[in-house]
Amino acid sequence: MNNLATFFKGKTILITGHTGFKGSWLSEILFRWGAQVVGLSLAPHTQPSMFKILNIEEKVKSYIGDINDSKLLKEIFQREKPEIVFHLAAQPLVRESYDDPIYTFNTNALGTARVLQGIKEISCVKAAVMITTDKVYENKRGETIYREDDELGGHDPYSTSKACAEFIIRSYVRSFFNPNEFGKKHSTLICSARAGNVIGGGDWSKDRLMPDIIRAFLESNETLIIRNPQAVRPWQHVLEPLTGYLILAKELYQKNQTAIGGWNFASNPDSFVKVETIVQKAQKIFNKGDYKIINDNNKHEATILKLDATKAKEKLNWHPILNIDENLNWTFEWYKRFYSGENMELFTQNQISYFFLRLEHDRA
Repeated sequence: MNNLATFFKGKTILITGHTGFKGSWLSEILFRWGAQVVGLSLAPHTQPSMFKILNIEEKVKSYIGDINDSKLLKEIFQREKPEIVFHLAAQPLVRESYDDPIYTFNTNALGTARVLQGIKEISCVKAAVMITTDKVYENKRGETIYREDDELGGHDPYSTSKACAEFIIRSYVRSFFNPNEFGKKHSTLICSARAGNVIGGGDWSKDRLMPDIIRAFLESNETLIIRNPQAVRPWQHVLEPLTGYLILAKELYQKNQTAIGGWNFASNPDSFVKVETIVQKAQKIFNKGDYKIINDNNKHEATILKLDATKAKEKLNWHPILNIDENLNWTFEWYKRFYSGENMELFTQNQISYFFLRLEHDRA
């Protein structure tokens, strides 16, 4: 058993957004490690859903509700008394944010504030990892590689709402969870984690490249439409940033004040590749699939987005395990097995176990 598993065993943990793609993977990991997991989220928004495939509802104490329901949040904090909070609940889609900007701002910005307020009103939370996105940075275009102290901003409502969340987190830390007052006025340490273009089995969200590839190549055999073939993203398997979140929670819980602030989690440079390259790699892996390019500039999306994760590598001893081909093979193998009718709960558990064995070996 790895050191992280030993640390989380028996601890009470609240995950907001536990019915989502990343939230389901995180719930599975912590359940397997013996944590007492409590989840708050809206009902799964896709069919199929990773939440149901992994039978998460049978493994955690699940509250189906909205993070903007302050009364419900207060009740959960008072009843469950979590020691650690992972805040993942969000409206997570750039293009959807154009269609419903008010909902996006309400959920991503004010929802984050309400979660922080819930933490403020109870003394049991020792560590909180607030998940935002790699899109919080003011996009300078070109080949800029963003570091944690770069300017925050955003063009589309999604990116801006997440940048707003970062400012809200910063404000709560300075006003109510100031490290200079730790151990005197409060006992909580908080950080934010920034990662994006996370791939892996069990994501069926709309307007995301991987689910779109799966729907076109494995479900319908229709031609895949790609909007921005030259867009560059830091593709990474879901287990990579989740490991970063888990390490951060452990450091915060153990009173390491250097763990507060913002943190980037990104793949190795070999995984910063174009959308069209990803599609072509998928064609080779599946030995099938057609695509065509229909450029769509009606809803602005950044062309190039790269993160620098040097801080996490140097200060947390975190680093990506998988290269770009492994990222894709792990992801597409999951879907191939799902559509062949295999037991995906067992297969997912095997991927998790193998990943953390590699992590333990690499960090030894």
